[in-house]
Amino acid sequence: MSATRYAPLPEPFALHAGGALPSGRIAYETFGSPAAAAERTILLFGGLSASAHARSSPENPQPGWWEEVVGPGRALDTERFFVVCVNSLGSCFGSTGPATPRPDGRRWGADFPTLSVEDIANGGRQVLRHLGIAQLHSVVGASLGGMTALAFVAQHPGIARHLVSISGTAAASALTIGLRAVQREAIERDPDFRNGDYDPEHPPRNGLRLARMLGTLTYRAPAGLATRFGRTRAATGDRFAIEEYLTQHGERFADQFDANAYLRLSRAMDRFDLAAHGDPEKTFAAAGLRSALIAGVEQDLLFPLSEQASIVEHLQRAGVATHFLRISSEHGHDAFLLEHALFEPALRRHFHPLNDQVIAHAC
Repeated sequence: MSATRYAPLPEPFALHAGGALPSGRIAYETFGSPAAAAERTILLFGGLSASAHARSSPENPQPGWWEEVVGPGRALDTERFFVVCVNSLGSCFGSTGPATPRPDGRRWGADFPTLSVEDIANGGRQVLRHLGIAQLHSVVGASLGGMTALAFVAQHPGIARHLVSISGTAAASALTIGLRAVQREAIERDPDFRNGDYDPEHPPRNGLRLARMLGTLTYRAPAGLATRFGRTRAATGDRFAIEEYLTQHGERFADQFDANAYLRLSRAMDRFDLAAHGDPEKTFAAAGLRSALIAGVEQDLLFPLSEQASIVEHLQRAGVATHFLRISSEHGHDAFLLEHALFEPALRRHFHPLNDQVIAHAC
């Protein structure tokens, strides 16, 4: 069973970096009652490897990637809100991407055009048009999704009344870009990569596995790894437990994700710069936001807390009532997936009914 639905993209779908997709679609799932859609819609964007399946449903009882946050009585309460979660354009979980066929039936593969975070945001906008939704209560995202939420309000002012960006950034640092560059090179140097035109039956699995192993290290905090693994040895062989853990993560990911999709999404994250849309303060002032919740983790190696602080500063200067949530977690960047309880109180305050009447939050 599947709860996934599809919204067609206009033909052609203009891309932010130039060029266009001649045809395409965005995969999405909805949670809650459409009756609430007029004023209670939340548009949700996920991380690099997230599908549209944010939580379980009768159509798909498998737990979703934000199972503890989205649902009846949860912080994103589906008894009160209509939540629309989209799979990123360029991904491999239903939305058009390198692994999907183009109009002539051949896979896009290495010919898939340059992807931008702005295109992912515009894909979400097309889903709203498909559903007949003109106004949002909030646009919400974490990690890549947090960046996409920023791109959404920059490109579509006046649609979202509230913004939630968790562990995102307005522009990635040199360190983060460098770390992702090494991951991409691991994929591209795999003999099976074949310049991106690999056989789907024989993908560059080893390169993708190595890329994910390195990526996993950037998603976690050193203290958390020390607490969980230390110098503990694996049960078998001359290996450490951390090696076994990374190997398992890499193997599992290589079985599920497409290498070209990983490359396109990774590069899109590097290329994103909110300032390319103009002065961020003016961008936020024009966005028509009533309030914002910006959250970050002190131990985040990938998108440091200082980067969320910069977003907060621009929002406040733009006159947007903004709450800055600083989290301490040994899980680092992945805290939004692994320690929901740390984020839940602030999310509940954000989605409280009184928040519809502009409450200023002190930073």
